[in-house]
Amino acid sequence: QARLVESGGGLVQAGGSLRLSCAASGFNFINYGMGWFRQAPGEEREFVAAVIWDGSNKLYADSVKGRLTISRDNGKNTVYLLMSSLKPEDTAVYYCAAAPIGNDYYIAESYHYWGQGTQVTVSS
Repeated sequence: QARLVESGGGLVQAGGSLRLSCAASGFNFINYGMGWFRQAPGEEREFVAAVIWDGSNKLYADSVKGRLTISRDNGKNTVYLLMSSLKPEDTAVYYCAAAPIGNDYYIAESYHYWGQGTQVTVSS
């Protein structure tokens, strides 16, 4: 049974940093691109970042470029999101997700497996 478990969320001041982790199990991790999405209260879920199966290509939403970095460790079946220079508008529940190779990683419908989410709150 496929499972994704996020960790590392919390409360941080504006300008601070957090690192989110997502541990995968129950499926062949290297056959999937991995993405991070976020959803703020009253908003739709939005794409944040994605990384292809071998980590050689990374995609970012314009709103996070230069501040957030996605990476993956295939030996540990884990994907990370390093978040720096955080802003109050980054406050949201962050979800990791897995999409088969070749799918459009920018859209949520491409992803087959989802984690339960981790809350990130950035205070001003």
